[in-house]
Amino acid sequence: MIIIADSGSTKTDWCIGNTKTDCQIVQTGGINPFHQSSDEIGRVIASTLVPQLGDTTEFTDIYFYGAGCIPEKSHIVKQALLQSFPKADISVESDLLGAAHALCGTSAGIACILGTGSNSCAYNGEKITANISPLGYILGDEGSGAVLGKRLVGDCLKHQLPDDLCRKFLDEYKLTPAMILDKVYRQPLANRFLASLTPFLSEHRQRAEIHALLVSCFNDFFRRNVMQYEYQGIPAHFTGSIAFYFQEEVKEAARELNVLTENFLKSPMEGLIEYHLGI
Repeated sequence: MIIIADSGSTKTDWCIGNTKTDCQIVQTGGINPFHQSSDEIGRVIASTLVPQLGDTTEFTDIYFYGAGCIPEKSHIVKQALLQSFPKADISVESDLLGAAHALCGTSAGIACILGTGSNSCAYNGEKITANISPLGYILGDEGSGAVLGKRLVGDCLKHQLPDDLCRKFLDEYKLTPAMILDKVYRQPLANRFLASLTPFLSEHRQRAEIHALLVSCFNDFFRRNVMQYEYQGIPAHFTGSIAFYFQEEVKEAARELNVLTENFLKSPMEGLIEYHLGI
């Protein structure tokens, strides 16, 4: 039996099975070796995943893709998995390589993640060959939910959007300028707060001002990330909720810059199942 995992800091999706037709998806809490030790991760797996599986000795291969799983940290997750799956052959890789496998398969391409944060890489069909650092939502993360939200509140508070739209935004989220500043500068997880505002952008995407905001933000993502690779004639593929729900605006920004786009997946798991179980 095979396990495929797609993990972030808040949740982990686990695909259990041997073929595309017999696999099932279960979910547990998030795993990130930057914030958790092997023992902590091991307890999460033992208490929330193993009870959903039954006999763990039948699992022979585990492919784990996760946030924070850089080479220096991947051993933390591997040791945690070995506690519950001592006989399995375990591979632990970054969520970015997971996105590349899911989106590009064995073909060359540019894999992009647009969710709460953003990331991208050039991929040759086997491995990542280049990666422009995303730098987080303060210095980078162009095109991400956090940056879209940051642009929205900044444009509202600096009167760059029509007054009726700004009033509607503040009323809908029951916010005041003082509350926004407190949430961004004093409260934890400001990136998640900012990303939580993106439904307003989707709801009002037909307004010319919001449409221009969205295309401008995705334009920045292409210019400052995708176009730093050898991109001409090579398709850019996307995963993540922002990419999926705003794909028309992403495609419009790409057309303006003559960048090819192809696959859009809400989550990498669909593509990872095809990559590992598609034969």
